Order: sequence, then structure tokens, then C-alpha cells
Amino acid sequence: MAEQAQQFAFQAEVQRLLDLVIHSLYTDKEIFLRELVSNASDATDRLRFEALTNPDLLPEGHEPRIRLVPDKENRTLTIEDDGIGMTRDEVVQNIGTIARSGTREALAQLKEKAAEGAEQLIGQFGVGFYSSFMVADRVELVTRKAGTDGAVRWESSGGGSFTVTEAERDRPGTTITLHLKPVDSENGIEDYTDRWVLGRIVRQHADFITYPIILPAEKPEEAPEGETPQPEKPLNSMKPIWARPPSEVTKEEYADFYKQISHDWSEPLETIHTRAEGLVEYQAVLFVPSKGAMDLYYPGFKPSLRLYVKRMLVRENSEELLPRWMRWVRGAVDSPDLPLNVSREMLQSDRHVRQIRRALTKKVLDTLKKLLESDRAKYETFWRELGRAVKEGVDSDFENRDALLNLLLFGSSREAEALGTLKEYVERMPEGQADIWYLTGSSREQIENSPALEAFRDRGWEVLYLVDPVDELVVQSVTEFEGKKLRSAGKGAVELEEGEKKDSADEKKKEFEPFLGALQKRLETWVKEVRLSGRLTKSPAVLVVAEHDYSPQLERLLSQGRDGVRQRRILELNAGHALVQGLRRRFDANPNDATVGDYAELLLGWSLLAEGSEPHDPVRFTQLVAGLMETGLDAAPVSASPAESAAEPAAQEPADPAPATDATDPEPASAEPSSEASATSAEPVAEEPAASAD
Repeated sequence: MAEQAQQFAFQAEVQRLLDLVIHSLYTDKEIFLRELVSNASDATDRLRFEALTNPDLLPEGHEPRIRLVPDKENRTLTIEDDGIGMTRDEVVQNIGTIARSGTREALAQLKEKAAEGAEQLIGQFGVGFYSSFMVADRVELVTRKAGTDGAVRWESSGGGSFTVTEAERDRPGTTITLHLKPVDSENGIEDYTDRWVLGRIVRQHADFITYPIILPAEKPEEAPEGETPQPEKPLNSMKPIWARPPSEVTKEEYADFYKQISHDWSEPLETIHTRAEGLVEYQAVLFVPSKGAMDLYYPGFKPSLRLYVKRMLVRENSEELLPRWMRWVRGAVDSPDLPLNVSREMLQSDRHVRQIRRALTKKVLDTLKKLLESDRAKYETFWRELGRAVKEGVDSDFENRDALLNLLLFGSSREAEALGTLKEYVERMPEGQADIWYLTGSSREQIENSPALEAFRDRGWEVLYLVDPVDELVVQSVTEFEGKKLRSAGKGAVELEEGEKKDSADEKKKEFEPFLGALQKRLETWVKEVRLSGRLTKSPAVLVVAEHDYSPQLERLLSQGRDGVRQRRILELNAGHALVQGLRRRFDANPNDATVGDYAELLLGWSLLAEGSEPHDPVRFTQLVAGLMETGLDAAPVSASPAESAAEPAAQEPADPAPATDATDPEPASAEPSSEASATSAEPVAEEPAASAD
């Protein structure tokens, strides 16, 4: 006579945790299948372990497998396994108390006995099992413990109670039947009786489970009209590539796995197959992509790095296993030391994860270093695609900063397309150069045309061109390399002259003091200092900033999307330029000459345009330019047009040669003007008032 069903009430804390599991714990509803498959795999592991000391527990010809049986008509999904099963008391204890785990209890007992292999057991049965109620209105469980004849049925609707009664099962193991909720796509509940949906979930979350996950043959009436019913087949591959020796994995297999997890159909640039045993155990296959993802630099980007626990996928986009700047790394990491329970949502606090993170980061850095030294062309391909992300690590990853500095590549004034390391730059430094010089900007062309580089170019000193926005963070984080200071060619005072030339420059500064003071007074709204330059050789002026001010490039970046207040800059003048010399002579002749002030504004606007910025007052600047053009047109001699020149008589007799002059005679009037006269002629000319006619 069958025993009557016995009803049990959930403990109060169980009910609260159950509500949490159903409504809050898991972000994806389909995770329930991963949990149930994990439990089935765990139960099978336990049976095989117990059979080592009690072979009678395993039936003859036992072939463990996990079966998924969908029933569209009755809207049920059944998960069956041939594992260890449970007794009545274990059902009440392990499932009735959600925080208690059958696996955890067995693991504790085995550890007490120092049994080898106990760590092979994974899973928190209670929590994972109750995820079923996210997609099911009612759950039935029938289980039979290996080595016993009786089975037990457990049933609940996820309310405040569950019932337990006797049942029948022809072999040891567990059968779970979910009475599914209606399909609700908006709330993430799919049709879990659909064979395609089940196959997709298994391949995504449990593809590498050790045992075959079988989907029964399709019934003829279930097959679409005109199609042959699908035969019974395993849904999972059961072959994790990371568990095989690297020597047994072909290049094609690595490439196929890379494409599967990354959805990138290009070949990976480099493959890292590694494993570790000791304080922490893990196996990993990591890939360096040949191309960066389109959204790599968006704030919401998530890495294609999968985390497995005993071949069970627990995180598809694991951000905890590598630093943020390595988010371009793709692959899979499998560790038996991590828990397959609630803490999967809080991996950032797990000490094992921190150890794995440190080891994997070092492995990737070592691989990049080896690639840089052994295959420069390949490394430069990587750098042009992903170098910007690597530079982020200089500012954010202090622990690995020294290693990162040796991996950085920069363009420079040396050669248009060439990239070089900081170490190579130092090795090329000529005698007399003490610092590493750089200049930031929005493009190579803009930096190359900067007047701030003239003195460096004349001396043959190499200057690094930093064109990535992240370079601003790099130079703020790194002040020196191998004892050489990193200095901006556009910041602070640049004193490249030595000895007599330096003394001469100091004397010239004193001569120009009144003139520079007048210009600074006129431009004090926009500049905080006007001074002579040690970096100009051809251009009349350049704008620079103080040593610790924002560079123009960083100022532009910070003001994007908002009206940023410009910092006051330093205007440097080239004392040897004819325009500056002429302007100074005009000032010396009349310190109150308004034209001097106007030309000072023109020089400021010209300097802003030369660095890629716009004038502070574009309207005022264009008015001054128009006035200058007008004055220039009035003063310029009128030349004959091409047509008039062609009409002149071609056979005109040449003019008599000029009489010879004595060597002591002064130069004739037609000779070229002296340099002083030339400088004077280059001076700005104020318009004289027109003479009135009597």
C-alpha cells in the first residue's frame, strides 16, 4: 500500500531566499537549465566516486548521460540523470533547507576522511535547483538512491510548502519535471519545449560538461511538415579545448574555438594556452585578436572572456579575470577552485580570482613582450589595432606599469611611418640631449607643422608624436624612463643654447623687456606672459603653456561638449624674425603706436591657428587681417598683366650698359637694399591721412 503524501513547511529563511532566487538572483531566466544540468553532472560524479569503494553501486554496462525530454503538448520539460540519487531523508534535508547543499555536505564528509578527488564535486544543489521556479509553476522530482530499491517523489509550487511521498523509478538517479509557465518574451521566458532553444542554451552554458546531454529523437508528429524527424543526438561537444595538451590541438581547432566564442571571423593574432597547479588551479586558452572590436572604447563594452567552473559556464563576459585595459583579450578560463553558487555574482571579492587574474595578466604581458622582440611586424599590427587600450594600463595598472612602458610604441619626427619604443628612443639620443621630448596633438600632420619643434628639428633631436587622446594620461602618469625625464616641447621654457649663445640670449631678453611688457599688457586677457623663445628659429611666434598646465590638446578634449574656460597661455616671440624686429623698432620709435597692439593680436591669432585652435575673437581677428590686406594692397606696386608683358616689342634694342663705376663709389641706387632697409620695409605701415585740397 502506497504511503500517503506528507506535507512539509519551508523554514522562514528558506522562503525568503526562495523568493530572492526566483525574482532577483539570476539576470537570465535560461540559467535554470545550466543549474539543473550542473546538478545532474555533479550527481553522476558522486556516483562514480562512491563506486570506487563500492563497485556494486554501478549497474553493469553503466553509461552515464543526462537527458532532456520536452513535451510541447503538456508544456513540460524533464531533466533525467543516472547519478547517485537521494533517499527520503536527504530530499527533505537537502531540498527543504535551501541553504544546505547535498554536494557541500558530501564534500565536507569526504574531506574529513581525506579522500582524494573530493574536490571534483561542484554545485550548490539547493540554490541551483530552486532556479527552476523562475520558469515553472510547479516542479516534481523523483529520485532513487544508488544501492536502494525505493524511490521518493518531491513536489512543490514554490509557495510555503512541499510534499514528499513514495514513488517508483527503475534505476538510480533523479528525474525533474518542470510544469512550465506560459511563454513570456518580454520577461525573458522562452519556449523551453522548443528543441532549438534547448540546444542553444546547452551549447552556450554546458557545452563542455563531461557527460553527453541527450535530446531524444523527434516524434514524427512534432517535425515540421515535409521535414524528416531529428534523431536522438547529444547537444554538447564534451571536448573542452583547454583541457587538451597544446601539442594535440591544431591551429584550425584554435581558430574555430576563437570564432565560436568571439563571433569574430578573422584569425586570432596570437594564442595563449596555459594551465596552473598549486595554490590555485586553472586552465585557460586566451587569444590576442588581430582586430579590435568596433565598440572596444565604449564605456559599456564587455570582454569576450568566459569563466567556467568544472566545464560549466558561469560567466560569459567575465571582467574580473583581467584588468580593464586588457578587455580586448578573448578566450576561456576554467577553474575547479571557484564555487558554482551565489558568489558567482560577486567574483571580484574571491581570492582565487585575484590569483588567477594576476597570473593571467603576467602571461599576456610576457606574450606581448616576446612578440615585440621576435616578430616586430606582427606586434606593430597588434599595436595599431589595440595600442590605445594598452596605453590605458599605464595610468590605471600601477602594478604592471614598468612592464607596460617597455611595450609602448610611438610615432616620432624620425620617420613618417615608423614606430619606436621608449628604449629605442633613448638609444638614439645624440650627445648633449638629456631629456625625452614629446608633443601631443590631434594628428601627426598638426604636430609636424607646430612651430614649437623648430629648434629640435634644427638640432636633429627626435621628438615623439603623441596623437591618441589617452597619451595625455600616459605623460601625466610617467615622468621619466631609464633616468631620462619626459618633457613636452610645448610646455615650460626650453633652453637649448649653452655657453656664449646662452649669454647672448640673456642680454637680448633685457633689451626686449619694455617691448614684451607692452605686448603683455595689450594681450593680458588671453596670455599671462609674453617672452622670447628658445624653441623658434623660423616662425615669428608660438603659444606654449606653463610646465604644469593643460596642453592645448588636453584643453580641447576637456572642453568638448561644453563651454570650457580657456587657460591663459604664454606667447613666445622669435627675436631673430624680421617681423618681430620691425615691430620692436616701431615700438621703440613710438611706444603708444596703436598698430603695435593690433599686430600683437594678429600674432596671437596666428599662433592659435598654427597649433590647430581658433582665435579667441574670430570677428576681431578677421577685421585685423582685412585691414592688413587692405594696407598691403595700397602699398604694393602695380605690376603689368601677363597680356601686357607679352605685347611688348620682342626685338627691342637693349639699353646701353651702365657706365662702369669706381670701386670706391657707393652702390648705385638700383642695388638691393641692405638688411636694415629690408627689415624696415617689412615693418607695418600706418595709413597717413589724405592731404586736403585747397
